[in-house]
Amino acid sequence: MYTVKDTIKNQEFNKVKIEKLTKTDTLEILGISLEKDATFPEHTSPTDAQLVMLEGNIDFHIQGRTFHITEQQHFSFPKEIPHWVKANENSKFLIIR
Repeated sequence: MYTVKDTIKNQEFNKVKIEKLTKTDTLEILGISLEKDATFPEHTSPTDAQLVMLEGNIDFHIQGRTFHITEQQHFSFPKEIPHWVKANENSKFLIIR
């Protein structure tokens, strides 16, 4: 019934890694790790989303703007807007949508 997992801690830095941590009818949480200089190619989110930076730092590119996001920061972005991400160092973050 109750489970503690090390999925995020053990997620490797090897280019782009995406791990679905949980999914219900109303919520999805993804754990993402990006190796330094790796790029998460342009894509869209099917719903409004929240990014929670766990470690490292990234540049989040959306609508011609770049947002520098570092450890323990939170960033909100809307659904269906193309965006892409570049890691400035080995980085891990959560996407909650």
